[in-house]
Amino acid sequence: MSSVHLVEVGPRDGLQNENKTLRVEEKVELITRAVDAGVRRIEAVSFVNPKRVPQMAGAEEVMAAVPRRADVSYIGLVLNRRGLDRALQSGVDEVNVVVVSTEEFSQRNQGCSVAEGISAAVDIVRDARAAGAFTTVTIATSFGCPFSGEVKASWIGEIIAQLVAGSAPDEIALADTIGVGVPAQVRALAALASEEAPGVPQRWHFHNTRNTGYANALTALDVGATALDASIGGFGGCPFAPAATGNIASEDLIYMLGRSGIETGVDMDVLIKAADWLGVALAKDVPGQLGRAGGFPSR
Repeated sequence: MSSVHLVEVGPRDGLQNENKTLRVEEKVELITRAVDAGVRRIEAVSFVNPKRVPQMAGAEEVMAAVPRRADVSYIGLVLNRRGLDRALQSGVDEVNVVVVSTEEFSQRNQGCSVAEGISAAVDIVRDARAAGAFTTVTIATSFGCPFSGEVKASWIGEIIAQLVAGSAPDEIALADTIGVGVPAQVRALAALASEEAPGVPQRWHFHNTRNTGYANALTALDVGATALDASIGGFGGCPFAPAATGNIASEDLIYMLGRSGIETGVDMDVLIKAADWLGVALAKDVPGQLGRAGGFPSR
């Protein structure tokens, strides 16, 4: 692997669990800083009910104000048909629909069973592709659930098989929603995903809750990942997961990839400045490490 896409999820996952809600113009500023750093895939908004996740309010206004460039693709996260309609009307380039792998978390996160989530995802993928949008299905809690405990890799493989049989997405994302995964799980899930969805690119979403996120990211690259999610500053977490903590930090990931000879086209120093800006905007310390230590050799 000589290159990989960084999918910047800070404007969505990075903000959805914070006590402070950013204004629309601040969200657009964060997205603009990511674009200026060279990020070309950005999960910019989530079309969820703002009463349930108030940090995601104003999705349409954000999409109306983001810098539009031919080489930048904006992703909208959706959970249901209403979310898809809003996303398409807002002019997103990509639709990311979430399927949760466990029953209790699915009910808490989306108000539906796993089977209902799979059925909804199949319909959303079909209709989003018909509208010309690139489609991703993210399987949440692929590595473990805060309520149900361990999640068998074979069950994730069954979910993937059902999704592909219904309407294969352009990309499958496997998410360690609560940061419990280890590299052995990454290898097992990658093998199953390749078996059940041959030729479908794999995207991975890691949290660093237990300090394994970066090891998991490198392992995902070893097994053929085409895209890795990360959040500027390492902010983020699921509001429906107890003790949720942040994503792997974009700037820390870029440092690791760059020193490993893997190209992303993203400027690490611009990301560090963006992380500092976001920390001030959220009135919180930046979880990521690179802003404290800087790159090496020093510049």
